[in-house]
Amino acid sequence: MATAEQIRQMQQGAGFIAALDQSGGSTPKALKLYGVAEDAYGSDDEMFDLIHQMRSRIACAPDFTGNKVIGAILFEKTMDRDIAGRPSAEFLWGERQVVPFLKIDKGLEAAGDGVQMLKPMPELDATLKRASEKGIFGTKARSVIAEADAKGIAANAAQQFEVGAQVLSHGMVPIIEPEISITAPDKAEAEKMLLDAILAELDKVPGDRQIMLKLTLPETPGHYAPLVAHPRVMRVVALSGGYSRDEANGRLAQNHGVIASFSRALTEGLSAEQDDAAFNSAIGRTIDDIYKASVT
Repeated sequence: MATAEQIRQMQQGAGFIAALDQSGGSTPKALKLYGVAEDAYGSDDEMFDLIHQMRSRIACAPDFTGNKVIGAILFEKTMDRDIAGRPSAEFLWGERQVVPFLKIDKGLEAAGDGVQMLKPMPELDATLKRASEKGIFGTKARSVIAEADAKGIAANAAQQFEVGAQVLSHGMVPIIEPEISITAPDKAEAEKMLLDAILAELDKVPGDRQIMLKLTLPETPGHYAPLVAHPRVMRVVALSGGYSRDEANGRLAQNHGVIASFSRALTEGLSAEQDDAAFNSAIGRTIDDIYKASVT
Protein backbone atom coordinates (compact mmCIF):
# COMPACT_ATOMS: atom_id res chain seq x y z
CA MET A 1 0.00 0.00 0.00
CA ALA A 2 1.43 3.35 -1.06
CA THR A 3 2.28 5.77 1.75
CA ALA A 4 2.33 9.56 1.44
CA GLU A 5 6.11 9.64 1.91
CA GLN A 6 6.62 7.04 -0.82
CA ILE A 7 4.29 8.91 -3.17
CA ARG A 8 6.28 12.11 -2.65
CA GLN A 9 9.52 10.27 -3.34
CA MET A 10 8.18 8.78 -6.57
CA GLN A 11 6.68 12.08 -7.74
CA GLN A 12 9.55 14.38 -6.85
CA GLY A 13 12.60 12.38 -5.78
CA ALA A 14 15.86 12.87 -7.66
CA GLY A 15 17.25 9.56 -8.86
CA PHE A 16 16.22 6.42 -10.72
CA ILE A 17 14.52 3.06 -10.32
CA ALA A 18 16.67 -0.08 -10.24
CA ALA A 19 15.20 -3.05 -12.13
CA LEU A 20 16.14 -6.17 -10.16
CA ASP A 21 13.38 -8.26 -11.69
CA GLN A 22 14.98 -10.76 -14.06
CA SER A 23 12.56 -13.68 -14.38
CA GLY A 24 13.19 -17.35 -15.06
CA GLY A 25 13.75 -16.77 -18.75
CA SER A 26 16.27 -13.93 -18.40
CA THR A 27 18.06 -15.10 -15.25
CA PRO A 28 20.63 -17.41 -16.96
CA LYS A 29 21.79 -14.55 -19.17
CA ALA A 30 21.96 -12.16 -16.21
CA LEU A 31 24.02 -14.68 -14.24
CA LYS A 32 26.32 -15.31 -17.19
CA LEU A 33 27.02 -11.58 -17.50
CA TYR A 34 27.73 -11.63 -13.75
CA GLY A 35 30.33 -14.35 -14.30
CA VAL A 36 28.23 -17.35 -13.19
CA ALA A 37 28.09 -20.01 -15.90
CA GLU A 38 25.09 -22.31 -16.39
CA ASP A 39 27.09 -25.30 -15.12
CA ALA A 40 27.32 -23.57 -11.72
CA TYR A 41 23.75 -24.61 -10.87
CA GLY A 42 21.79 -27.77 -11.41
CA SER A 43 18.21 -26.64 -10.82
CA ASP A 44 15.95 -23.61 -10.97
CA ASP A 45 16.09 -23.35 -7.17
CA GLU A 46 19.88 -23.14 -7.25
CA MET A 47 19.71 -20.61 -10.09
CA PHE A 48 17.33 -18.38 -8.13
CA ASP A 49 19.54 -18.71 -5.05
CA LEU A 50 22.46 -17.35 -7.07
CA ILE A 51 20.52 -14.46 -8.63
CA HIS A 52 19.16 -13.55 -5.19
CA GLN A 53 22.73 -13.40 -3.89
CA MET A 54 23.55 -10.96 -6.69
CA ARG A 55 20.47 -8.82 -6.01
CA SER A 56 21.14 -8.80 -2.28
CA ARG A 57 24.72 -7.74 -2.88
CA ILE A 58 23.50 -4.82 -5.00
CA ALA A 59 20.82 -3.82 -2.47
CA CYS A 60 23.35 -3.90 0.38
CA ALA A 61 25.96 -1.79 -1.44
CA PRO A 62 26.66 1.49 0.40
CA ASP A 63 25.48 3.67 -2.51
CA PHE A 64 22.21 1.79 -3.04
CA THR A 65 20.00 4.18 -1.05
CA GLY A 66 17.11 6.53 -1.69
CA ASN A 67 19.56 9.39 -2.13
CA LYS A 68 20.03 8.23 -5.75
CA VAL A 69 18.00 5.01 -6.14
CA ILE A 70 14.44 6.07 -5.41
CA GLY A 71 12.82 2.72 -6.24
CA ALA A 72 13.53 -0.91 -7.11
CA ILE A 73 11.50 -3.47 -9.07
CA LEU A 74 11.56 -6.99 -7.64
CA PHE A 75 10.89 -10.41 -9.10
CA GLU A 76 8.21 -12.30 -7.12
CA LYS A 77 10.74 -14.79 -5.75
CA THR A 78 12.81 -11.84 -4.52
CA MET A 79 9.81 -10.34 -2.74
CA ASP A 80 9.30 -13.66 -0.96
CA ARG A 81 12.91 -13.81 0.29
CA ASP A 82 14.95 -11.86 2.82
CA ILE A 83 17.77 -9.38 2.34
CA ALA A 84 20.13 -8.94 5.29
CA GLY A 85 17.70 -10.81 7.53
CA ARG A 86 14.59 -8.78 6.69
CA PRO A 87 11.84 -9.36 4.09
CA SER A 88 13.08 -7.81 0.85
CA ALA A 89 10.48 -5.03 0.51
CA GLU A 90 10.76 -4.19 4.21
CA PHE A 91 14.55 -4.02 3.92
CA LEU A 92 14.46 -1.76 0.85
CA TRP A 93 12.16 0.84 2.37
CA GLY A 94 13.06 0.49 6.05
CA GLU A 95 16.83 0.29 5.67
CA ARG A 96 17.48 2.01 2.34
CA GLN A 97 14.54 4.36 1.70
CA VAL A 98 14.13 2.66 -1.68
CA VAL A 99 10.48 2.25 -2.76
CA PRO A 100 9.70 -1.41 -3.64
CA PHE A 101 7.80 -2.48 -6.78
CA LEU A 102 6.86 -5.97 -7.99
CA LYS A 103 7.06 -7.42 -11.49
CA ILE A 104 3.65 -9.04 -12.03
CA ASP A 105 3.56 -10.12 -15.68
CA LYS A 106 3.74 -13.80 -16.58
CA GLY A 107 5.46 -13.37 -19.93
CA LEU A 108 4.29 -12.60 -23.45
CA GLU A 109 1.79 -13.99 -25.91
CA ALA A 110 2.88 -14.93 -29.44
CA ALA A 111 3.39 -12.00 -31.80
CA GLY A 112 0.42 -10.60 -33.69
CA ASP A 113 -0.35 -7.19 -35.24
CA GLY A 114 3.25 -6.20 -34.59
CA VAL A 115 3.04 -6.63 -30.81
CA GLN A 116 3.26 -9.20 -28.04
CA MET A 117 0.50 -8.85 -25.48
CA LEU A 118 0.65 -9.82 -21.81
CA LYS A 119 -0.20 -13.42 -21.02
CA PRO A 120 -3.30 -13.87 -18.82
CA MET A 121 -2.79 -13.34 -15.08
CA PRO A 122 -5.67 -15.24 -13.44
CA GLU A 123 -4.05 -15.08 -9.99
CA LEU A 124 -3.35 -11.35 -10.15
CA ASP A 125 -5.78 -10.26 -7.42
CA ALA A 126 -4.29 -12.77 -4.99
CA THR A 127 -0.75 -11.68 -5.93
CA LEU A 128 -1.62 -8.01 -5.44
CA LYS A 129 -3.19 -8.67 -2.06
CA ARG A 130 -0.08 -10.56 -0.91
CA ALA A 131 2.22 -7.87 -2.30
CA SER A 132 0.32 -5.11 -0.54
CA GLU A 133 0.60 -6.98 2.75
CA LYS A 134 4.37 -7.24 2.22
CA GLY A 135 4.74 -3.48 1.76
CA ILE A 136 4.98 -3.33 -2.03
CA PHE A 137 4.23 0.16 -3.37
CA GLY A 138 3.51 -0.64 -7.00
CA THR A 139 3.85 -3.10 -9.86
CA LYS A 140 5.35 -3.47 -13.32
CA ALA A 141 4.08 -5.39 -16.34
CA ARG A 142 6.01 -5.53 -19.64
CA SER A 143 4.59 -6.07 -23.10
CA VAL A 144 6.41 -5.56 -26.41
CA ILE A 145 5.90 -3.58 -29.61
CA ALA A 146 7.96 -4.75 -32.58
CA GLU A 147 6.61 -2.58 -35.38
CA ALA A 148 4.44 0.43 -36.10
CA ASP A 149 1.02 -1.21 -36.32
CA ALA A 150 -1.65 1.18 -35.05
CA LYS A 151 -4.18 -1.55 -34.28
CA GLY A 152 -1.66 -3.65 -32.35
CA ILE A 153 -0.26 -0.69 -30.43
CA ALA A 154 -3.73 0.53 -29.41
CA ALA A 155 -4.65 -2.96 -28.20
CA ASN A 156 -1.35 -3.27 -26.33
CA ALA A 157 -1.87 0.03 -24.52
CA ALA A 158 -5.51 -0.80 -23.72
CA GLN A 159 -4.53 -4.13 -22.14
CA GLN A 160 -1.78 -2.47 -20.11
CA PHE A 161 -4.19 0.13 -18.72
CA GLU A 162 -6.76 -2.55 -17.94
CA VAL A 163 -4.19 -4.33 -15.79
CA GLY A 164 -3.20 -0.96 -14.34
CA ALA A 165 -6.78 -0.33 -13.21
CA GLN A 166 -6.73 -3.66 -11.39
CA VAL A 167 -3.51 -2.63 -9.61
CA LEU A 168 -4.96 0.76 -8.67
CA SER A 169 -7.97 -0.99 -7.12
CA HIS A 170 -5.58 -2.58 -4.59
CA GLY A 171 -4.13 0.79 -3.57
CA MET A 172 -0.89 0.32 -5.49
CA VAL A 173 0.67 2.24 -8.37
CA PRO A 174 1.18 0.42 -11.69
CA ILE A 175 4.21 0.93 -13.90
CA ILE A 176 2.82 0.41 -17.40
CA GLU A 177 5.57 -0.84 -19.74
CA PRO A 178 4.74 -1.21 -23.44
CA GLU A 179 8.35 -1.63 -24.59
CA ILE A 180 9.16 -0.69 -28.17
CA SER A 181 11.98 -2.90 -29.42
CA ILE A 182 15.13 -0.91 -30.19
CA THR A 183 15.43 -3.01 -33.38
CA ALA A 184 11.96 -2.03 -34.65
CA PRO A 185 12.45 -0.96 -38.30
CA ASP A 186 9.99 1.92 -37.89
CA LYS A 187 10.72 2.76 -34.25
CA ALA A 188 10.06 6.51 -34.51
CA GLU A 189 6.67 5.91 -36.15
CA ALA A 190 5.78 3.33 -33.50
CA GLU A 191 6.65 5.92 -30.83
CA LYS A 192 4.21 8.42 -32.35
CA MET A 193 1.46 5.77 -32.35
CA LEU A 194 2.24 4.76 -28.78
CA LEU A 195 2.12 8.34 -27.50
CA ASP A 196 -1.33 8.79 -29.04
CA ALA A 197 -2.54 5.46 -27.63
CA ILE A 198 -1.28 6.24 -24.12
CA LEU A 199 -2.82 9.73 -24.12
CA ALA A 200 -6.17 8.22 -25.13
CA GLU A 201 -5.97 5.68 -22.28
CA LEU A 202 -4.93 8.33 -19.74
CA ASP A 203 -8.20 10.16 -20.43
CA LYS A 204 -9.98 7.16 -18.85
CA VAL A 205 -7.93 7.15 -15.62
CA PRO A 206 -9.85 8.73 -12.70
CA GLY A 207 -8.68 12.26 -12.03
CA ASP A 208 -7.57 11.49 -8.49
CA ARG A 209 -5.34 8.56 -9.49
CA GLN A 210 -1.88 8.33 -11.03
CA ILE A 211 0.01 5.66 -12.93
CA MET A 212 3.65 5.41 -14.00
CA LEU A 213 5.05 4.63 -17.44
CA LYS A 214 8.19 2.73 -18.41
CA LEU A 215 9.12 3.40 -22.03
CA THR A 216 11.93 2.78 -24.49
CA LEU A 217 14.19 5.78 -24.96
CA PRO A 218 12.78 7.60 -28.02
CA GLU A 219 14.41 8.54 -31.31
CA THR A 220 13.33 12.16 -30.89
CA PRO A 221 14.47 13.75 -27.61
CA GLY A 222 11.53 15.04 -25.59
CA HIS A 223 9.02 12.93 -27.51
CA TYR A 224 7.29 11.83 -24.30
CA ALA A 225 7.22 15.31 -22.72
CA PRO A 226 3.37 15.37 -22.84
CA LEU A 227 3.37 12.29 -20.62
CA VAL A 228 5.94 13.73 -18.20
CA ALA A 229 3.64 16.74 -17.74
CA HIS A 230 0.37 14.78 -17.58
CA PRO A 231 -1.49 15.11 -14.24
CA ARG A 232 -2.37 11.39 -14.18
CA VAL A 233 1.27 10.33 -14.62
CA MET A 234 3.31 10.04 -11.43
CA ARG A 235 6.60 9.46 -13.29
CA VAL A 236 7.94 8.46 -16.69
CA VAL A 237 10.88 6.09 -16.51
CA ALA A 238 13.03 4.64 -19.28
CA LEU A 239 14.27 1.13 -19.91
CA SER A 240 17.73 0.52 -21.34
CA GLY A 241 16.29 -1.94 -23.87
CA GLY A 242 19.59 -3.46 -24.97
CA TYR A 243 21.47 -0.18 -25.39
CA SER A 244 24.86 -0.08 -23.68
CA ARG A 245 24.89 1.86 -20.43
CA ASP A 246 26.76 4.76 -22.06
CA GLU A 247 24.29 5.03 -24.94
CA ALA A 248 21.30 4.61 -22.63
CA ASN A 249 22.61 7.33 -20.32
CA GLY A 250 23.31 9.59 -23.30
CA ARG A 251 19.79 9.19 -24.66
CA LEU A 252 18.27 9.56 -21.21
CA ALA A 253 20.05 12.86 -20.56
CA GLN A 254 18.33 14.28 -23.67
CA ASN A 255 14.86 13.55 -22.28
CA HIS A 256 14.17 16.06 -19.52
CA GLY A 257 11.94 14.77 -16.74
CA VAL A 258 12.40 11.09 -17.64
CA ILE A 259 14.39 8.94 -15.20
CA ALA A 260 16.08 5.58 -15.65
CA SER A 261 14.78 2.15 -14.76
CA PHE A 262 17.66 0.04 -16.02
CA SER A 263 18.24 -3.69 -15.56
CA ARG A 264 21.11 -5.02 -17.67
CA ALA A 265 22.71 -1.57 -17.86
CA LEU A 266 22.65 -1.41 -14.04
CA THR A 267 24.57 -4.67 -13.60
CA GLU A 268 27.01 -4.11 -16.49
CA GLY A 269 30.56 -4.53 -15.19
CA LEU A 270 29.63 -6.38 -12.00
CA SER A 271 31.13 -9.80 -11.35
CA ALA A 272 30.72 -12.55 -8.80
CA GLU A 273 34.52 -12.70 -8.67
CA GLN A 274 34.88 -9.13 -7.38
CA ASP A 275 35.61 -8.72 -3.70
CA ASP A 276 33.27 -6.45 -1.77
CA ALA A 277 35.46 -3.38 -2.18
CA ALA A 278 35.69 -3.76 -5.97
CA PHE A 279 32.01 -4.65 -6.28
CA ASN A 280 30.84 -1.70 -4.17
CA SER A 281 33.12 0.64 -6.09
CA ALA A 282 31.78 -0.59 -9.45
CA ILE A 283 28.11 -0.39 -8.48
CA GLY A 284 28.74 3.00 -6.87
CA ARG A 285 30.14 4.40 -10.14
CA THR A 286 27.22 2.93 -12.07
CA ILE A 287 24.65 4.39 -9.68
CA ASP A 288 26.33 7.78 -9.94
CA ASP A 289 26.36 7.70 -13.77
CA ILE A 290 22.71 6.65 -14.07
CA TYR A 291 21.69 9.18 -11.40
CA LYS A 292 23.39 12.05 -13.29
CA ALA A 293 21.64 11.09 -16.53
CA SER A 294 18.29 10.85 -14.69
CA VAL A 295 18.47 14.32 -13.13
CA THR A 296 19.61 16.14 -16.28
